[in-house]
Amino acid sequence: MDAELTALAAAGATALVQQMVTESWAQARDRVARFFARGSGEEDALAGELEEARIEVVAARGAEDEATAADVQAEWRSRLRRRLAADPEAAAELRALLDELAPDPDPSAGRGSVTYNTVHGGVHYGTTIQSGSIGTQHIHGSDNR
Repeated sequence: MDAELTALAAAGATALVQQMVTESWAQARDRVARFFARGSGEEDALAGELEEARIEVVAARGAEDEATAADVQAEWRSRLRRRLAADPEAAAELRALLDELAPDPDPSAGRGSVTYNTVHGGVHYGTTIQSGSIGTQHIHGSDNR
């Protein structure tokens, strides 16, 4: 599997686990179940598996057990990778699904983006800071007080 599909699977798993703790989970669950089932008639079973994963993630987050949440994410990343390997044409559908699941940026803010992060090479402990811009200041006119 090429790196692009691997990254897509990782982004999909990240978005999926993030959706598990939102109010829009039921809609996301059904959409993801349809993606995995793709006409196989297994939507209900997949929705049940997704719901079980959600219960596990919610409990893990409540207990501040990030390892368990990461395990759930890794499991769905692996499933997405296998799905994409078996049917590379499913990549377009997964991209569309990610677009659907992405939160809408506030149009009044004039900017917004969705970022997917992937860590490779094992577990990393420490602080991570991510920012679009820090300390940008614009001074207009000749009065620079």
